[in-house]
Amino acid sequence: MAEEDLYAELGVPRGADVDEIRSAYLKLAREFHPDVNPNNPSAEERFKRVSAAYDVLSDPEKRKLYDEFGTAGLADGFGPEQARAYRRWSEGARHSPGSEGFFRGGSLEDLFGDLFGAEHRELPRRGADVEGEISVDFASAIRGEEVHVQLRKPTALGEAPAETSLRVRLPTGTNDGSRIRLAGQGGPGHNGGPPGDLYLVVRVRAHRWFRRDGDDLLLELPVTLPELIRGASVEVPTPDGPVNMVVPPGSQCGRKLRLRGKGVAHRGGRGDLIVELAAKLPEGDGARIEEIADDLEELYTGTDVRSDLKEGL
Repeated sequence: MAEEDLYAELGVPRGADVDEIRSAYLKLAREFHPDVNPNNPSAEERFKRVSAAYDVLSDPEKRKLYDEFGTAGLADGFGPEQARAYRRWSEGARHSPGSEGFFRGGSLEDLFGDLFGAEHRELPRRGADVEGEISVDFASAIRGEEVHVQLRKPTALGEAPAETSLRVRLPTGTNDGSRIRLAGQGGPGHNGGPPGDLYLVVRVRAHRWFRRDGDDLLLELPVTLPELIRGASVEVPTPDGPVNMVVPPGSQCGRKLRLRGKGVAHRGGRGDLIVELAAKLPEGDGARIEEIADDLEELYTGTDVRSDLKEGL
């Protein structure tokens, strides 16, 4: 039988990097996944072959053995040093005087099978690392809460993944794109070997009011015109619960006030909460509001509030 080409199975060249291999696998896995192709044996079989190819090519050690020895290098208990020594010895015997007919061709699998045979002990191998993606809400990421994760994990080489439920504690201040390593939660080991690790890429959903800038939190806070004019003590939400903040008298709309230590926690301390004041006009009696606007307009006489903008860019 012809040697199986795992690179061709994923549709990537032999020099493909890790990202190219992962991208090709994810595309094919989505296309041939049993959930997408119910009652389709050929698609299921292709999914198994793609998964098996990725299991090898995503693991640096397995890929190195495959590149040098082909599928024979993936056999349980395979000894690369012994194989290299045997290959050198075979090559020497083939070209030495009186060795005519000693080397009869055949695959590396035949040679290694002759060398090791059934007596060679099958060694344990570590399972493959697995990568997934989870979506969490903004508050859980900031506070470092425990979240419930439902994902599909491989159960054995070439088999379709199985549904798995995990409880994961997010590190405090988890940012969008962070990777979390869960030791021993990856692919199963072989012949008693340890399982691989699971890496979760965290996607943080946007919040209705808060935005994040590094370790600082940004909040646009609605305030009334009287609060801007007279000043006030207003309640502000923070990750630790509401606090009272003083709005200085005569504050302009858009003014930014800083609440120190109310941002995102990190190892060196904690960021700040930056509050931007946003005036909210009253609703209700339109005629009365217009009267007040007329009175206010008189106070702007002789003042051009946009004079600084006339310089342009």
